[in-house]
Amino acid sequence: MKIHFTKMHGLGNDYIYINCMAGEPKYPELLALAMSPRRFSVGGDGLVLICRSAVADAKMRMFNADGSEGRMCGNAIRCVGKYLYENRIVSREDMTIETLSGIKRLHLELFAGKVQTVGVDMGRATLEPSAVPVLFEGERMVSEPVEVDGQTYRMTAVSVGNPHAVVFVDDVDSLNLEHLGPIFEHLPIFPDRVNTEFVRRIDPTTLQMRVWERGSGETFACGTGSCAVVTAAVVNGYCRPGRPVTVRLRGGDLEVVCDGNLNLYMSGRAETVYEGVYEYEDPDQ
Repeated sequence: MKIHFTKMHGLGNDYIYINCMAGEPKYPELLALAMSPRRFSVGGDGLVLICRSAVADAKMRMFNADGSEGRMCGNAIRCVGKYLYENRIVSREDMTIETLSGIKRLHLELFAGKVQTVGVDMGRATLEPSAVPVLFEGERMVSEPVEVDGQTYRMTAVSVGNPHAVVFVDDVDSLNLEHLGPIFEHLPIFPDRVNTEFVRRIDPTTLQMRVWERGSGETFACGTGSCAVVTAAVVNGYCRPGRPVTVRLRGGDLEVVCDGNLNLYMSGRAETVYEGVYEYEDPDQ
Protein backbone atom coordinates (compact mmCIF):
# COMPACT_ATOMS: atom_id res chain seq x y z
CA MET A 1 0.00 0.00 0.00
CA LYS A 2 1.13 3.55 -0.69
CA ILE A 3 1.10 6.16 2.07
CA HIS A 4 1.43 9.87 1.35
CA PHE A 5 3.45 11.75 3.95
CA THR A 6 5.04 15.13 4.65
CA LYS A 7 8.44 15.50 6.30
CA MET A 8 8.54 18.48 8.69
CA HIS A 9 10.74 19.66 11.53
CA GLY A 10 10.82 22.11 14.39
CA LEU A 11 14.45 23.13 14.94
CA GLY A 12 15.68 19.81 13.60
CA ASN A 13 13.26 17.71 15.69
CA ASP A 14 11.96 15.95 12.57
CA TYR A 15 8.84 13.83 12.27
CA ILE A 16 6.92 12.17 9.46
CA TYR A 17 3.39 13.63 9.20
CA ILE A 18 0.42 11.77 7.75
CA ASN A 19 -2.99 13.29 7.01
CA CYS A 20 -5.44 10.90 8.71
CA MET A 21 -8.58 13.01 8.35
CA ALA A 22 -10.10 10.17 6.31
CA GLY A 23 -9.08 7.50 8.84
CA GLU A 24 -6.16 6.34 10.95
CA PRO A 25 -3.87 3.41 10.07
CA LYS A 26 -4.62 0.18 11.92
CA TYR A 27 -1.14 -0.31 13.34
CA PRO A 28 0.47 3.15 13.74
CA GLU A 29 3.17 1.83 16.08
CA LEU A 30 4.35 -0.61 13.39
CA LEU A 31 4.25 2.17 10.81
CA ALA A 32 6.44 4.33 13.06
CA LEU A 33 8.92 1.48 13.41
CA ALA A 34 8.98 1.00 9.62
CA MET A 35 9.28 4.66 8.59
CA SER A 36 11.55 6.15 11.27
CA PRO A 37 14.92 4.41 10.64
CA ARG A 38 17.40 6.75 9.01
CA ARG A 39 19.26 5.59 5.89
CA PHE A 40 16.96 2.56 5.55
CA SER A 41 13.60 4.36 5.37
CA VAL A 42 12.13 7.87 5.36
CA GLY A 43 13.94 8.65 8.61
CA GLY A 44 12.85 10.81 11.52
CA ASP A 45 12.42 11.09 15.26
CA GLY A 46 9.03 9.46 14.87
CA LEU A 47 5.61 9.60 13.26
CA VAL A 48 2.75 12.09 13.72
CA LEU A 49 -0.83 11.40 12.68
CA ILE A 50 -3.08 14.41 12.00
CA CYS A 51 -6.60 13.20 12.75
CA ARG A 52 -10.17 14.39 13.15
CA SER A 53 -11.26 15.54 16.60
CA ALA A 54 -14.66 15.89 18.20
CA VAL A 55 -13.40 18.49 20.70
CA ALA A 56 -10.80 20.55 18.78
CA ASP A 57 -9.84 21.61 15.25
CA ALA A 58 -7.73 18.46 14.91
CA LYS A 59 -6.11 15.69 16.95
CA MET A 60 -2.41 14.88 17.02
CA ARG A 61 -1.09 11.41 17.76
CA MET A 62 2.67 11.07 17.93
CA PHE A 63 4.75 7.90 17.98
CA ASN A 64 8.42 7.73 18.85
CA ALA A 65 10.95 6.00 16.64
CA ASP A 66 10.67 2.86 18.80
CA GLY A 67 6.92 2.65 18.19
CA SER A 68 5.86 3.87 21.64
CA GLU A 69 3.11 6.50 21.70
CA GLY A 70 4.00 9.84 23.27
CA ARG A 71 1.57 12.14 25.00
CA MET A 72 2.76 15.45 23.59
CA CYS A 73 5.55 17.03 21.52
CA GLY A 74 6.00 20.80 21.46
CA ASN A 75 7.95 20.88 18.21
CA ALA A 76 5.55 18.49 16.47
CA ILE A 77 2.43 20.41 17.46
CA ARG A 78 3.85 23.57 15.86
CA CYS A 79 4.31 21.63 12.62
CA VAL A 80 0.75 20.30 12.89
CA GLY A 81 -0.52 23.87 13.06
CA LYS A 82 1.48 24.82 9.99
CA TYR A 83 0.25 21.74 8.11
CA LEU A 84 -3.41 22.40 8.94
CA TYR A 85 -3.22 26.04 7.84
CA GLU A 86 -1.15 25.62 4.68
CA ASN A 87 -3.22 22.65 3.51
CA ARG A 88 -6.41 24.67 4.11
CA ILE A 89 -7.82 22.25 6.64
CA VAL A 90 -8.08 25.05 9.21
CA SER A 91 -8.15 28.59 7.84
CA ARG A 92 -7.73 30.49 11.14
CA GLU A 93 -4.52 31.78 12.67
CA ASP A 94 -5.74 30.60 16.08
CA MET A 95 -6.61 26.92 16.45
CA THR A 96 -6.92 24.09 18.96
CA ILE A 97 -5.24 20.68 18.84
CA GLU A 98 -6.29 17.66 20.87
CA THR A 99 -3.41 15.66 22.40
CA LEU A 100 -3.10 12.97 25.06
CA SER A 101 -2.01 15.83 27.36
CA GLY A 102 -5.17 17.82 26.71
CA ILE A 103 -6.25 20.46 24.23
CA LYS A 104 -3.52 22.94 23.25
CA ARG A 105 -4.13 26.40 21.79
CA LEU A 106 -1.94 27.62 18.93
CA HIS A 107 -1.34 31.05 17.40
CA LEU A 108 0.27 31.22 13.96
CA GLU A 109 2.50 34.05 12.75
CA LEU A 110 2.36 34.40 8.95
CA PHE A 111 4.59 35.92 6.29
CA ALA A 112 3.45 36.04 2.66
CA GLY A 113 0.69 33.58 3.44
CA LYS A 114 3.06 30.98 4.93
CA VAL A 115 3.38 30.01 8.58
CA GLN A 116 6.73 31.14 9.98
CA THR A 117 6.43 30.73 13.73
CA VAL A 118 3.86 29.13 15.99
CA GLY A 119 3.11 29.98 19.60
CA VAL A 120 1.64 27.29 21.83
CA ASP A 121 -0.12 27.64 25.17
CA MET A 122 1.48 24.60 26.79
CA GLY A 123 -0.66 24.67 29.92
CA ARG A 124 0.68 24.30 33.43
CA ALA A 125 3.74 22.33 34.45
CA THR A 126 3.59 20.23 37.60
CA LEU A 127 6.25 19.06 40.01
CA GLU A 128 3.97 16.69 41.93
CA PRO A 129 5.89 13.38 41.98
CA SER A 130 2.86 11.19 41.27
CA ALA A 131 1.98 13.31 38.23
CA VAL A 132 5.46 13.22 36.64
CA PRO A 133 5.62 10.26 37.59
CA VAL A 134 8.73 9.86 39.73
CA LEU A 135 9.19 7.71 42.83
CA PHE A 136 10.02 10.41 45.39
CA GLU A 137 8.76 10.81 48.96
CA GLY A 138 8.70 14.63 49.16
CA GLU A 139 6.21 17.17 47.79
CA ARG A 140 8.41 17.85 44.77
CA MET A 141 11.77 16.73 43.47
CA VAL A 142 13.82 19.92 42.98
CA SER A 143 17.63 19.80 42.74
CA GLU A 144 17.71 16.47 44.53
CA PRO A 145 20.92 14.38 44.42
CA VAL A 146 20.64 11.23 42.29
CA GLU A 147 23.52 8.86 41.65
CA VAL A 148 23.80 7.84 38.00
CA ASP A 149 26.66 5.78 36.55
CA GLY A 150 28.85 6.44 39.58
CA GLN A 151 28.31 10.22 39.62
CA THR A 152 25.90 12.39 41.61
CA TYR A 153 23.61 14.72 39.65
CA ARG A 154 21.19 17.34 40.99
CA MET A 155 17.86 16.49 39.38
CA THR A 156 14.54 18.34 39.07
CA ALA A 157 11.54 16.25 37.95
CA VAL A 158 8.86 18.07 35.93
CA SER A 159 5.79 17.02 33.98
CA VAL A 160 4.74 19.06 30.95
CA GLY A 161 2.21 16.43 29.94
CA ASN A 162 5.12 13.99 29.78
CA PRO A 163 7.94 13.22 32.24
CA HIS A 164 11.20 15.19 32.32
CA ALA A 165 14.36 15.03 34.40
CA VAL A 166 16.27 18.33 34.29
CA VAL A 167 19.94 18.40 35.26
CA PHE A 168 21.98 21.62 35.38
CA VAL A 169 25.63 21.15 34.42
CA ASP A 170 28.64 23.36 33.69
CA ASP A 171 29.20 22.02 30.17
CA VAL A 172 26.66 20.32 27.90
CA ASP A 173 28.85 20.05 24.79
CA SER A 174 31.28 17.50 26.19
CA LEU A 175 28.64 15.12 27.58
CA ASN A 176 28.65 11.58 26.21
CA LEU A 177 24.90 11.50 25.72
CA GLU A 178 24.96 8.22 23.80
CA HIS A 179 26.19 6.62 26.99
CA LEU A 180 24.38 8.68 29.65
CA GLY A 181 21.03 9.10 27.90
CA PRO A 182 19.81 5.49 28.02
CA ILE A 183 20.88 5.17 31.67
CA PHE A 184 18.84 8.24 32.68
CA GLU A 185 15.90 7.14 30.50
CA HIS A 186 15.61 3.83 32.32
CA LEU A 187 16.27 4.96 35.90
CA PRO A 188 14.07 2.84 38.23
CA ILE A 189 12.65 5.98 39.90
CA PHE A 190 10.83 6.83 36.64
CA PRO A 191 8.25 4.06 36.08
CA ASP A 192 7.26 5.39 32.62
CA ARG A 193 10.86 6.15 31.61
CA VAL A 194 11.87 9.80 31.26
CA ASN A 195 13.08 12.51 28.88
CA THR A 196 16.33 13.98 30.21
CA GLU A 197 17.57 17.54 29.67
CA PHE A 198 21.13 18.61 30.45
CA VAL A 199 21.26 22.39 30.83
CA ARG A 200 23.84 25.15 31.13
CA ARG A 201 22.69 28.52 32.46
CA ILE A 202 24.28 31.23 30.33
CA ASP A 203 22.51 34.20 31.94
CA PRO A 204 19.10 34.91 33.56
CA THR A 205 17.33 34.86 30.18
CA THR A 206 19.39 32.30 28.23
CA LEU A 207 19.83 28.55 28.69
CA GLN A 208 21.70 25.99 26.59
CA MET A 209 20.28 22.48 26.46
CA ARG A 210 20.81 18.99 25.09
CA VAL A 211 18.06 16.42 25.35
CA TRP A 212 17.73 12.66 25.36
CA GLU A 213 14.14 11.76 24.48
CA ARG A 214 12.69 8.48 25.67
CA GLY A 215 12.10 6.22 22.71
CA SER A 216 14.01 8.43 20.24
CA GLY A 217 17.48 9.16 21.66
CA GLU A 218 19.19 12.52 21.35
CA THR A 219 17.18 14.95 19.24
CA PHE A 220 18.08 18.38 17.92
CA ALA A 221 15.24 20.02 19.84
CA CYS A 222 12.41 19.25 22.26
CA GLY A 223 9.55 21.67 22.88
CA THR A 224 8.19 20.08 26.05
CA GLY A 225 11.78 19.63 27.20
CA SER A 226 12.46 23.34 26.73
CA CYS A 227 9.36 24.13 28.78
CA ALA A 228 10.48 21.70 31.49
CA VAL A 229 13.94 23.31 31.52
CA VAL A 230 12.58 26.85 31.96
CA THR A 231 10.22 25.59 34.67
CA ALA A 232 13.15 23.99 36.48
CA ALA A 233 15.21 27.16 36.06
CA VAL A 234 12.42 29.24 37.61
CA VAL A 235 11.83 26.95 40.61
CA ASN A 236 15.60 26.69 41.19
CA GLY A 237 15.98 30.48 41.07
CA TYR A 238 18.11 30.61 37.91
CA CYS A 239 15.50 32.54 35.87
CA ARG A 240 12.73 34.92 36.85
CA PRO A 241 9.08 33.95 36.37
CA GLY A 242 7.13 35.77 33.66
CA ARG A 243 10.20 36.75 31.62
CA PRO A 244 10.92 35.28 28.17
CA VAL A 245 13.81 32.82 28.24
CA THR A 246 15.71 31.78 25.12
CA VAL A 247 16.53 28.07 25.10
CA ARG A 248 19.42 27.26 22.78
CA LEU A 249 19.18 23.77 21.32
CA ARG A 250 21.28 21.96 18.74
CA GLY A 251 18.67 22.79 16.08
CA GLY A 252 18.07 26.44 17.00
CA ASP A 253 16.33 28.61 19.58
CA LEU A 254 12.95 28.42 21.30
CA GLU A 255 11.41 31.14 23.44
CA VAL A 256 9.59 30.05 26.58
CA VAL A 257 7.76 32.03 29.27
CA CYS A 258 6.99 30.39 32.62
CA ASP A 259 4.92 32.48 35.01
CA GLY A 260 4.72 32.27 38.80
CA ASN A 261 2.00 29.62 38.60
CA LEU A 262 4.10 27.50 36.21
CA ASN A 263 1.89 28.30 33.21
CA LEU A 264 3.92 27.95 30.02
CA TYR A 265 3.92 29.58 26.59
CA MET A 266 6.36 28.47 23.89
CA SER A 267 7.07 29.87 20.42
CA GLY A 268 9.35 28.82 17.58
CA ARG A 269 9.64 28.05 13.89
CA ALA A 270 8.08 25.17 11.98
CA GLU A 271 9.42 23.98 8.61
CA THR A 272 8.19 21.76 5.78
CA VAL A 273 11.00 19.77 4.14
CA TYR A 274 9.35 17.63 1.46
CA GLU A 275 6.40 15.43 0.58
CA GLY A 276 6.60 11.83 -0.55
CA VAL A 277 4.98 8.44 -0.96
CA TYR A 278 6.03 5.48 1.17
CA GLU A 279 5.41 1.93 0.00
CA TYR A 280 4.29 -0.05 3.03
CA GLU A 281 3.55 -3.75 3.35
CA ASP A 282 0.24 -4.22 5.20
CA PRO A 283 0.96 -6.56 8.17
CA ASP A 284 -2.49 -8.15 7.76
CA GLN A 285 -1.74 -9.29 4.21
